[in-house]
Amino acid sequence: MDFYKELGKVAPQKTNFATNSSTLLPSQFAEATGRPEKFLALHFANEIWKNNTAEIMKHPGTDQKVFDDVIEFAKAIGMVALPLYKEQPGYNLNSLLVPLLEAAQLLLIKEVADVETIDKTWMVATGAPLGPFAILDVVGINTAYNIGHAKALATGNQEFEEVSQLLKSAYIDKGKLGRATGEGFYKYPNPSFMKPGFLKS
Repeated sequence: MDFYKELGKVAPQKTNFATNSSTLLPSQFAEATGRPEKFLALHFANEIWKNNTAEIMKHPGTDQKVFDDVIEFAKAIGMVALPLYKEQPGYNLNSLLVPLLEAAQLLLIKEVADVETIDKTWMVATGAPLGPFAILDVVGINTAYNIGHAKALATGNQEFEEVSQLLKSAYIDKGKLGRATGEGFYKYPNPSFMKPGFLKS
């Protein structure tokens, strides 16, 4: 909040502000900017060089011209512009993705199947290039832990607490944070899901 207040004091009045938060809503910060009509969200996907999506989300007070201008800006920098006309935590992408990732983690802690089998199931059945645990390695296991821990605190759901504790003890505490550190659920640069025959064995 203080960041936007300070920014609002020094930025020219013509300046539009955008947040890249994947979970917080623009209306939570709009007033702090001192120019709520010029504030919205512009969210990029992970691995932006391959997944060039730009989700543009306005809040009820965002000026329509600002919204349209940011859509055009996203297109101008080579993004696929995806407008959202109503605030939604997680936008379209994470609203679709997070339930998949959570379901995979719950299957793991319930010992229904192992990491590779869960990913293989998703990849073979849907044709997706990555399974949920390979996606979590891209997102970062720290992020998955923070989401799971926050959800456990907010809901009291013991399963989410079990997930967050597993991520902490088996991965984070051992420096296995995902692709960024060379190891997470898989070892990089040659994870097993990229090896010939993974989807057939």
